[in-house]
Amino acid sequence: MTANAWLPAVAAVAVMAWAACAGDRGRSPTCGIAQLAGPALIQQQLVNMAYVLTEAPRGLPPALPARVVYMGEGPKPQQGEVLIAYSNNRLVMGYQGTGFPAAPSGYGLLVVDDSTRRAQGVLIYESQVPRNYPELGTVTGGDRGIPLFGVRVNWAGVNNPRCPLLGAATTAAQQ
Repeated sequence: MTANAWLPAVAAVAVMAWAACAGDRGRSPTCGIAQLAGPALIQQQLVNMAYVLTEAPRGLPPALPARVVYMGEGPKPQQGEVLIAYSNNRLVMGYQGTGFPAAPSGYGLLVVDDSTRRAQGVLIYESQVPRNYPELGTVTGGDRGIPLFGVRVNWAGVNNPRCPLLGAATTAAQQ
């Protein structure tokens, strides 16, 4: 592939990075790239089974920050929160916010820092559901539910503190 063939892709990434910074938080290209790359890097952790959670973690707070991630073209990511409950050793999370994925695709990914073992939040991907991974439970939004998976990540390596990937913690998550 020639260098000129990459030009449209590079331009598209630059525009998306700029658009991701157009809202609040640091309006730098670094912030825009971090907001795009972070969810993709976290999603890639699913290919390494050593980082995939096989059972629902205990001791989660009553709520965690959540973000709906659009992997294709679409509106800006939506920030919200998930309210957490357990049912038969499975997590049941209720998404509070806008932009929940429309049927038939979508899944949630509980993100846990591998160094502190602390849950950071939930990313909700509007893409095909991964197969053959252990489900930790479900995330519901409106009248439908999607599967929930879990993954451990190096949180410091995927989150830029100047423009947090999961945003500021909500009031309910801070209680």
